[in-house]
Amino acid sequence: MSIQLLAFFFLFSLPAIFFFLFKAPSPANFKKKKKELSSLPMKALPKSYPLIGSYLEFIANYDRRVQWLSDVIQISPANTYVFHRFLGQRIVLTGNPAVVQHILKTRFPVYQKGKSSRETLTDFLGNGIFNTDGDTWKFQRQVASHIFNTRSLRKFVEQVVDTELNDRLIPILATAAAQNQILDFQDILQRFAFDNICKIAFGFDPEYLSPSLGQSKFALAFDAATEISSGRASYIHPLIWRIQKLLDIGSEKRLRLAISEVRDFAKNIVRDKKRQLAEGASLESADLLSRFLSSGHSDEDFVTDIVISFILAGKDTTSAALTWFFWLIWKHPEVGKKIMKEASEKSEAPVYDEVKDMAYTHAALSESMRLYPPVPLDGKEVVADDVLPDGTIVKKGMRLTYHVYAMGRMETLWGSDWAEYKPERWLEREGSSGDSEKWRYVTRDPFSYPVFQAGPRVCLGKEMAYLQMKRVVGAILTRFTVVPSMPEGTEPQFVSFLTSKMKGGFPVKIHSSPESGFHVCN
Repeated sequence: MSIQLLAFFFLFSLPAIFFFLFKAPSPANFKKKKKELSSLPMKALPKSYPLIGSYLEFIANYDRRVQWLSDVIQISPANTYVFHRFLGQRIVLTGNPAVVQHILKTRFPVYQKGKSSRETLTDFLGNGIFNTDGDTWKFQRQVASHIFNTRSLRKFVEQVVDTELNDRLIPILATAAAQNQILDFQDILQRFAFDNICKIAFGFDPEYLSPSLGQSKFALAFDAATEISSGRASYIHPLIWRIQKLLDIGSEKRLRLAISEVRDFAKNIVRDKKRQLAEGASLESADLLSRFLSSGHSDEDFVTDIVISFILAGKDTTSAALTWFFWLIWKHPEVGKKIMKEASEKSEAPVYDEVKDMAYTHAALSESMRLYPPVPLDGKEVVADDVLPDGTIVKKGMRLTYHVYAMGRMETLWGSDWAEYKPERWLEREGSSGDSEKWRYVTRDPFSYPVFQAGPRVCLGKEMAYLQMKRVVGAILTRFTVVPSMPEGTEPQFVSFLTSKMKGGFPVKIHSSPESGFHVCN
């Protein structure tokens, strides 16, 4: 332990010596300097210094690092930038679609999750699908693919999502409207998504979305584990968090406690399912967890890793997308009116067919995720020397991150009106019938819009996510108006851990739509 502590102090002493010798801002003026740096428009690429690289500017912009790195990429030649970190470490950041295609498809075997990602996230995600490569990843993907067929998707929408909507979400919103309550809509949507993923993937109903809206130790621990685990990547050197972990202090102690809570919860789900299968539960239309336990890979820790990864995917990504969607709809009521019209016109169809054919709503969601992607950055590790299509040379062991948030804001990809929320950019008009317009949704090149990744690791749950979100959007907008409850002129802050969030939550008031005729029955 003494050697590690010496290394710890050595790492901290180098930047201090550098700043002293080169007369960097004194500690007394650092806050002022930070404010100046973070408020400046991005006109030049970050300066890189010996030993610390561009770490000073990174720290100055830490609270808006997603936006700052987006600015860096957009002013970089070919939209690719080599970011210099501590002691010569380099990370390649890109928003170039040709590079994204190169790493996600053309040279897929060369760009993997890699050692550094696994070291950072293994305590939390273990060997789950989002933190593995090779055969372990292929096995999980193959088994998981069975729950994304048409039959399962129909069941998900018509039984799981509709039940959660009608029995829980809509009554809670109606009560809030009648009582003029303020709700944290981000929290509500996370609860809704959490119940849904547990029911479809594990055959388990946690009943987290309930009228009491009581706090869950698991949910709090899951959020803490997500935030602290992702924060490890921002340290000046990984040795710092490793020493904190060794000494069981600070954020690493909180992480240990949070992960313990999360894993206990997930293990109980696994054990209950094992008991059900041992008692002869039918495997017909089996949920995801039953399939994994019946596949010959029934090691409890491994299956627990799988459960945690799918909770992350189902709980945080769709709720993040919907949170920002409802913010945009408030700012663009004309889009909400078109969605209401589309939902009303298709309301006579069976639920699955109704949401499947909601082209305008699909476009509105895609446009929302262009501006506010649920996973704004995704990183890979280079496992063999390579040259990117834009000429950037990458070496084995380097990290490469494609910046989804930046790509959604590039004029070269979306035109001069990129800053506008415009669902029509995803649509082609097919004609009209009476007063109704017919739209056809037009998909985009997945390497220009990698919100759901692309190539061999493209998101298996993409269609399920769209179906769930369209059903929620149609059901809410035809009954209620979601009104942000923030000081006038306040813009919510986009922040990201493993997934994006609205900082501090999304306080709203719910108003019943007069034309819906929906009210609370006392």
